[in-house]
Amino acid sequence: MKNVFDGFKDFVLRGNAIDLAVGVVIGGAFTLVVTSIVNGLISPLVAAIFGEPDLTGVGNFTINGAVFSFGLILDALFKFLCVAAALYFVIVMPMNHLAARRKKGEEAAPAAPAEDVLVLQEIRDLLAAQNARSADFGGPGER
Repeated sequence: MKNVFDGFKDFVLRGNAIDLAVGVVIGGAFTLVVTSIVNGLISPLVAAIFGEPDLTGVGNFTINGAVFSFGLILDALFKFLCVAAALYFVIVMPMNHLAARRKKGEEAAPAAPAEDVLVLQEIRDLLAAQNARSADFGGPGER
């Protein structure tokens, strides 16, 4: 039972889970901000231009009692684009800029040698050690 709790603790404290939780909370809070901007600024502009209180009232028509609403799709798409643009310009772009500034001062780590190179180096070291031992004993033919 202790292993289950230890595994759960490791999962929760892993950086990815915490980053995801923070992202969800920030996204929810940011959505409220964007929704307020849309409701307080964009919707009145739409009402002034199209004569409707929001985009959901634009492009509606009825055929045989079925109501079609292009405005509902446009409204959802517009809100999505507003949230995506706001997240990009307020969070992603500054974070990318900060990461680039941090990375600018760092040197690239040297690439690790390939596996075959490592094996060859190990063989070389073993042969060198073997030759050193045989030189200490006077060579292979001498005793």
